[in-house]
This record gives sequence, structure tokens and C-alpha cells, in this order.
Amino acid sequence: MEMVKIAILPLLEYNERMKVWIKYLIGIGLGLASYFILPMNNANVSAVVAYLSELFVHMIRYIVVPLLFFTGAVSVNKLRSSKLILKATLWTFAIIIISSLILTLIGLASILIVRLPRLPITVDSSDAVFSLQIPELIRSILPLSAFETLSEGNFLLVSFVFAFLIGWVMSGDQTAMKSAFNLFDSLSKLFYGIATFFTEFFSVGMIAVVCNWTVTYRTVIATGIFNNILIMFAIDFVIVAGIIYPALLYWVCHDTHPYRVLYASITSLLSAFFSGDTNMVLPLNIRHGKESLGIRRRTSGFSFPIFSIFARGGSALVVTVSFIVIWRSYSSLAISLNDVIWISLSAFGLSFALCGLPSGSAFVLLAILCTKYSKGLDTSYLLLQPVAPIICSFAALFDALTAMFGTYIVAVKTKTIEHHAVSHYI
Repeated sequence: MEMVKIAILPLLEYNERMKVWIKYLIGIGLGLASYFILPMNNANVSAVVAYLSELFVHMIRYIVVPLLFFTGAVSVNKLRSSKLILKATLWTFAIIIISSLILTLIGLASILIVRLPRLPITVDSSDAVFSLQIPELIRSILPLSAFETLSEGNFLLVSFVFAFLIGWVMSGDQTAMKSAFNLFDSLSKLFYGIATFFTEFFSVGMIAVVCNWTVTYRTVIATGIFNNILIMFAIDFVIVAGIIYPALLYWVCHDTHPYRVLYASITSLLSAFFSGDTNMVLPLNIRHGKESLGIRRRTSGFSFPIFSIFARGGSALVVTVSFIVIWRSYSSLAISLNDVIWISLSAFGLSFALCGLPSGSAFVLLAILCTKYSKGLDTSYLLLQPVAPIICSFAALFDALTAMFGTYIVAVKTKTIEHHAVSHYI
């Protein structure tokens, strides 16, 4: 037994010191290797990998609502008590709107400047009806029982509104509400601890997630049909992550080291891309926001959820590019200025209504635009159906980046941040 302890303890200590993003990269590497080692052509093996991938994603989603609810209530309480609630709200929504507009324009500019090859026209038809059901989403915010808000795992605004109300009321009479606040504060720390464990363990889950994701990716790449549009998405991301967002951070916050936010975002970006799920990334964002960037809970518990709910500029970008590629595949005529304005404004405006779709929202938005535009393009979105999961992965990638940079800006502007040395980032 002593020999076992001597052998294992150094490994455990090394694991604790290892950066989280390195653990995730190792998981990604093992996932890619598993794809080539395992007989993925076997239906049973493929089904098991897909099941494990879904199970690990559910593990992270399992903790999202409790973490958001109790931390959100505490954050609202602290922001209101310190008279920062209005400032934090204005900065959060201003960044969401501006970032969504920037991403839409980047997608529009890239596809207008670079004319991608046409996609092969298919004769597929679909009876599916895509709708954002906005009235139903609004109605769901106030269910018949407030406790029903804690059972909604997709539309996070439902539980966040309840948390906001509790946090607001608790800050009214702090003496009378002290016991309630202490309870929420303790539960917030409790679920943060659980989220920390889950996010650490998810590095193992990345093996199954990446292996399952590679099945789709290899099939798409093998055809060669969609490679150009995927390369355009990748280049757009490099421009946004490497130039535009750091420059914006330098200009708004006068931050001389804007790339440290990008460094702190690595784990969230990897998880968002391979899962394609914006809600799943929330615990990772909150953890890295606190332990790497030093964002205080009063801001991270407030801004990160709002970004996860409303900041879908990534979907607007990929949909703008995808729609124009589809349009050009069906017609050799130049796109009129009116069409360009309609496409960009529709993608930009409807992106804010994707809050009830944590995954697959980009393809849903593309289908809605094709249906609304009509003119023979009603089912043209089916051209991109084979590559839909990867399109949604890029959309989630942009959105995770926006959440990290955006919340950092809010924290700086509200002075709710304690900067850490890069060497201390997790």
C-alpha cells in the first residue's frame, strides 16, 4: 500500500499543478487518437462513443442551472448594494449588441470580398417547420410556479429572472434578509465547488466528445465540398480573436495585455467548439473568469449568464456567410444592396431570439432566413445540412469568445476585478 501511495501521490500533485487547458488538450489528443484506434465503422462502437459524449455534456449541463440561480441571486444582491447594477447592465447589453453587430459585419465583409465556389444543388425536400416561438419563450419566463423555473435547462433566462428577483429583494433590507443571503451565498459556493470538480473531470470526457465529433468532421472533410466555407469561418475567428477583440479591449479598457483574456479563454473555446453548446460553457467561463482573470462573483454571476443567453453574434456571422453562399449557389446574378441589407439585419436581429436554443441555433436561424426569403430558397438550407454540426460549432466558438472578452470589459468598467499574474492562471 505504501508503494502505491508513493507512486500515485506525485501523479496527483502533478495533475493539480497542470493547467486546465493542457488537460483539455490532452483529452482532445486522446479523442483524436481514439477515432483512429477504435473501429468507428462498427455501429455498436459508434453508438457507445456517441452515448458517452452526450453523457459527459449532460454532466456539465447538470450543474448549470443551480450554479446560475444561486450565484446570480448573490451577484444581483451585491451589485445593487454597491450601486453598480445599472452600470453593469448597461455595459453588458451594450457589449452584446455591439459585438453581435461587429461579428455580423465581419461575416458579411468576408463573404462579399471572397467569392466561394458554388455548392452542388440538391433536390432534397423537407417538411420540417422551423420557428423561434418568441411568444412562447416570453410566456415561459413566468410559469405558474416560480419553482418551475429551476427545471428549465435550455432557456436560462427563466431561472435567471427568478434569481434576479430574489437578489434584488434581498438587497432591500439587508438586516432582515441576512439569513436568506447567507444561505444563497453558501449554496453559491457549494455549487461552484461542484462545478469545479465537473469541469476538471470533463477533460476526460473530451476524449469521447472529440472522438464523436471527429466522425462528423471526417465525413465532411472527405467530400471536400464544404472545406472553403469552413476555412473562411476559421480565418474570421483568427481575425476576431487575434486582432479585433484585443484591439477593442485595448481601446475600451486601455489594457496593455489584452491577449491574457484570450489565454484565459482557451478551455472555454475548446469546449464550445467540440460541444457546440453555449450553456455547457457557462461553468467554465465563470471558473476561468474568477480564478484566471480575477473577475469578482458579483460581475461573473451576472454578466456571464446574460452573455450565454443573448450573445449569439457567432450565429449571425456564420448564418450571414452561409446564406450568401447558398444564394450564390442557386443564382449567378449579383446580390443587390437591398438583399445584402436584409440578410445582415435579419441575421443580426434574429440572433437575439436564439436564447432558447443552446445548441444547433445557427442552423435553425439559417433555415428560418431561407424560409422567410423564399424566392425558391425555402428549403435551400438543406445544402448545408451535412455540415450543420460544424457550422454550429463555429457559432458557439465565437459566442464563447465574446462572453469572456465582454464580461472582462464589464468587470474592468465596474472595477470588480483583481488582476492575477498570468503564471497563476488555472
